Amino acid sequence: GVYLLGKYGQKKIKEIQEREAAEYIAQARRQYHFESNQRTCNMTVIVLSMLPTLKDALMHQLNSESLTSLLKNRPPNKLEIWEDLKIISFTRSIVAVYSTCMLVVLLRVQLNIIGGYIYLDNAAVCKNGTTPLAPPEVQQQYLSSIQHLLGDGLTALITVVKQAVQKIFGSISLKHALSLLELEQKLKEIRTLVEQNTDSSHSDKTGSRSLLCHYMMPDEENPLATQACGLTERDVATIKLLNETRDMLESPDFSTVLSTCLNRGFSRLLDNMAEFFRPTEQDVCQSGSINSLSSVSLPLAKIIPIINGQVHSVCSETPSHFVQDLLMMEQMKDFAANVYEAFSTPQQLEK
Repeated sequence: GVYLLGKYGQKKIKEIQEREAAEYIAQARRQYHFESNQRTCNMTVIVLSMLPTLKDALMHQLNSESLTSLLKNRPPNKLEIWEDLKIISFTRSIVAVYSTCMLVVLLRVQLNIIGGYIYLDNAAVCKNGTTPLAPPEVQQQYLSSIQHLLGDGLTALITVVKQAVQKIFGSISLKHALSLLELEQKLKEIRTLVEQNTDSSHSDKTGSRSLLCHYMMPDEENPLATQACGLTERDVATIKLLNETRDMLESPDFSTVLSTCLNRGFSRLLDNMAEFFRPTEQDVCQSGSINSLSSVSLPLAKIIPIINGQVHSVCSETPSHFVQDLLMMEQMKDFAANVYEAFSTPQQLEK
């Protein structure tokens, strides 16, 4: 009896050790795959980024260069052109910050969801060769949804931001002088108007849905989803991925990460502009301080060319220091890890 009990105990201990070893190996494999996936995310966003495409779309829809060319010819309606240039210049740089942050965070979410599915597919193939959850053609169709942000989503965002800029800056004279602190306050007012805007036509149990999600992904009533018949397995898998992504974008964690990125983006925009608000020796003698952000004020007419050129800094071609800064944020890394964990663990995915 003692011998049999000992054998049984040894067998159980061995089973526990093997199970622990298997769990450790699976965790190590998932961790390795996650880190590899993050490098892929970074390379996709930085090296193969869509920022040049985004910048081209912005400069096409908000073409301030045509207005500056008109001003060189000293037209009779010069004041009217300056007013248009004021609105377009601020709108373009503000939309550049919004759309760049959205592009980076959305791609991060999509690539980690795909990464989680690829990990599960690899694990399943090793076991029994089941049908993959996200075959390459589904991945391609799913990732192509980013075009919404570069197309209809961007157009809708431009419209909302332009209205906010018109409301805040429309009545301010071109001769009116603003300090950097006053400019920062104006940008905060514009952000409040844009980010508190809600889509009342798509309200749910928790209230109206933030329009920031609407700019990044099309509504569920997209043509692909409304085809009741004739859907292929690939279409069904893609719709599932899109709906899961949409749920992720509407989560509080995503809102927090995006808000943190936007704060960093607008802070960087102001830092870039601060170079032009440096006090002269005469200003220092008059104010007795060189550190005060309110010690230097510029007429709005002089601020317009400065803000107009910021799109080239925010949407600069690779390597983009702004994008790198966003990717290195701890909140971004933690959120990416949480998304990957949710989609690479079968138990979490079922939930």
